[in-house]
Amino acid sequence: MLTVSTHLDLKTALSGIRGEVTFDASLAALTSLGIGGPADALVSPADVHDVCRIVRQAQMARIPVMALGGTNLLVQDGGIRGIVLSLGHLAAIEREETRLVFAEAGVRMPVLLGFAVHHGLSGLEWAAGIPGTVGGAVVMNAGTKLGVMQDCLDAIQMVDPEGRLVTYAAADVAFAYRSVSLPEGVVVGAWLRLTPASRETIESRTKSYLQYRKQSQPLSQPNAGSVFKNPQGTTAGRLIEEAGLKGHRVGDAEVSTKHANFIVNLGQARSTDVLRLIETVQQAVFQRTGTMLELEWKVVGER
Repeated sequence: MLTVSTHLDLKTALSGIRGEVTFDASLAALTSLGIGGPADALVSPADVHDVCRIVRQAQMARIPVMALGGTNLLVQDGGIRGIVLSLGHLAAIEREETRLVFAEAGVRMPVLLGFAVHHGLSGLEWAAGIPGTVGGAVVMNAGTKLGVMQDCLDAIQMVDPEGRLVTYAAADVAFAYRSVSLPEGVVVGAWLRLTPASRETIESRTKSYLQYRKQSQPLSQPNAGSVFKNPQGTTAGRLIEEAGLKGHRVGDAEVSTKHANFIVNLGQARSTDVLRLIETVQQAVFQRTGTMLELEWKVVGER
């Protein structure tokens, strides 16, 4: 729980905010894994200007700010200190040119994909079945074996630590496998350059990709996407399955019986269960193959 002085500091940093503010708010419902301790303050900014004000005032008060929106994320049971932003109100999508679409960071990826399909724009079909937000997809350079976010990114809109709205061309940003080197700040939007195509073709391709994901991945169970990065020349799922770990459990955290590179929450899993299961998998695969699996997820918060 927060001390009175911390509450006062947070209230000062959040003065004048038009969005919703909740103190000591559980983050579990905001994560795709359904796990997460409390944030000192959970804020849903009303718009980009609210984000600018929060970041500027938090910087002056020396209070950390983190935006929550990715699926490849484990929030630990101890929660997150400082201010956590939930950008659900940043949900605008606009077609600015024939091939250019602007989407705010809080737009859900299925909504963005639906917008692209409706307007006959190809380039996002790979995202079928990905449940995160545009902001999270940018920060994690989200993707599947069919494509990644960087393939269609044209520019990224951010709020810098001084609370100013800035834009970075995607060509000037360094992307890597499931990561991107961005300047410090909060991603609040992105421009995507897509390709006009027939709506029927895009719909067919999207349905095919989604069907493949439903058949091969545990989309109906709480999960945070692929747990480990694929080693060169093979897949993490194959190594885990060959180690006989499909269905292995720690508490209510289980290596999916459908796809070994997914960990699912069977109901009451805690982050400590998930972390113990991750370590078990890494050690088992290392002892068998000499390969140490590298975590694709981002682990945040306190134990």
